[in-house]
Amino acid sequence: MEPKVKAGIWVSMAIRLSDMAGRPAAVLRKGDPDSGGILCILRGREGCVVLSQARDAEGRPAWLRGTGAAPIEEALAQAYVERQVKRDPDLWVLEFEAPDLQPPFEARMI
Repeated sequence: MEPKVKAGIWVSMAIRLSDMAGRPAAVLRKGDPDSGGILCILRGREGCVVLSQARDAEGRPAWLRGTGAAPIEEALAQAYVERQVKRDPDLWVLEFEAPDLQPPFEARMI
């Protein structure tokens, strides 16, 4: 199992990578700086995708398309985020402009 990076540090890295790639990004909700989970909203031409942190079978960090494979409307993405925040009040919520619906950071998808 790989060591876990503190959430606040990971968020800073992701925002910086997005900025370097010329993609606007924002922290919509601050969570626990040490161990909070992270949701990433990717906004593209075709709609939104919400990525949720996960671990693969070997315990390595990975990302899951929480809202499914196809892009969804903004209202549905927001409803998904609200449900997740109710379950886990320590969540961070980030938003990235992603015309291609690809994250601006390295992401192993499961």
